[in-house]
Amino acid sequence: MKISELLQLQDLTIPVYQRPYKWQEKHISQLIEDVNFFKGKSAYRLGTLVVHKDENEKELNIVDGQQRTISCILLFKAILETIKIEDPHLKKEVEAINKNLIDFEFSNETTAYNIKNNYAIAKRTVAKCDEDFVRFFLNHCELIYFEIGHISEAFQFFDSQNARGKDLEPHDLLKAYHLREYTEKDEKLKLDNVTVWEKHQSSDLAKLFSEYLFRIRSWSRGDSAQVFDKSKIYLFKGVTIEKIGDFKYADSLRILHHFTDEYNKSYHRQIDLGKKSYPFQLDAPIINGRRFFEMISYYKEVFDMCVENIKSNQKLTENSKNIFSTIKNYDGWERTGDTYVRTLFECALVFYVDKFGFNHINEAVEKIFAWSYRLRLEYYAIQFVSVDNYVLDNNLFADFKNNYSPQEALARPVDYNFSKGRTIEEIEGILKSLYYIS
Repeated sequence: MKISELLQLQDLTIPVYQRPYKWQEKHISQLIEDVNFFKGKSAYRLGTLVVHKDENEKELNIVDGQQRTISCILLFKAILETIKIEDPHLKKEVEAINKNLIDFEFSNETTAYNIKNNYAIAKRTVAKCDEDFVRFFLNHCELIYFEIGHISEAFQFFDSQNARGKDLEPHDLLKAYHLREYTEKDEKLKLDNVTVWEKHQSSDLAKLFSEYLFRIRSWSRGDSAQVFDKSKIYLFKGVTIEKIGDFKYADSLRILHHFTDEYNKSYHRQIDLGKKSYPFQLDAPIINGRRFFEMISYYKEVFDMCVENIKSNQKLTENSKNIFSTIKNYDGWERTGDTYVRTLFECALVFYVDKFGFNHINEAVEKIFAWSYRLRLEYYAIQFVSVDNYVLDNNLFADFKNNYSPQEALARPVDYNFSKGRTIEEIEGILKSLYYIS
């Protein structure tokens, strides 16, 4: 079903059991961005619309698709208000749709608030679009339309679509997005990158994103990192070198991107075998397409080997070696809450090494251990929400991101003046030797 048909579906209704309209700025902006991106293609599919229609009734009750339906109406109204259409055929089509435009009444405060905000955002964004955008949106953007006669079957269908594989994992959605972002000259590398990606177990990639990359990128920005789902994949969408505008911040990205390629193409690399990877940073802007896949392969190896590599560094003191040994040997180290704390320790340590290398590594290991395992002693039971709140209130990740020397980055004090929730002699012994506990 074309969007032009959806907008005129007069019997379409939103039943009382539907949840409020919850799309926010990032969702409506992404919709407009997608339409603009695909308008050179033959079509773009927005998703599904599942409705229930009783045999003797005319109403088409939305079971699934309410969010995008309301958003499409807002987008059309924004087009009416902001784009002056000169083409007589398109103008006639828009006027006809406006005469038959479906209309809903809303009483929910959340719905009303989000509609008002999203409409303002849509107007600001659509005002920069042209008639080609309008044509593509109305006649080449589509929904798959399902009309089902029994309400129980409609919900069963909805559940099966959402629970049995329709929704891809967030990392699968990112894979699809970045495959679309390949430039023509990189097309021949696409198969190689996908082959490397597919060699990894999906569960391993899910863990890499949800437990490490997502948490580090979120916490370094001062954002919560509780759940990595498809609403958070924007954190791993970046810039496409060939499409980015003449922005000053893009100069360094272009230089790094092209110089890395030219350096590795030089005949000198055939002699010294000194091939260099792109200089990735965990909190840096992501380059879409090929560089994304290279980045994930790079950090998959980094996190697989992070503790082992750091433990084997010859600069480590006995205190640091003892810390690495203790966190995987004390009584209870495999409890769920303890694994949350250990992952926090690993995330912070890798983020530090990613930025500062092994400079002041022993000070870093000690400070990160004291900072992260404070949680383990303070609470008897640890939920991840406790870890998330602790980081946001005592953000060592932001210190690493915002400072340019190890001494400044490690300057945050760690306060151990609290009532202990749990006693762990091995951890407390290390902290006493480091003078965090008297």
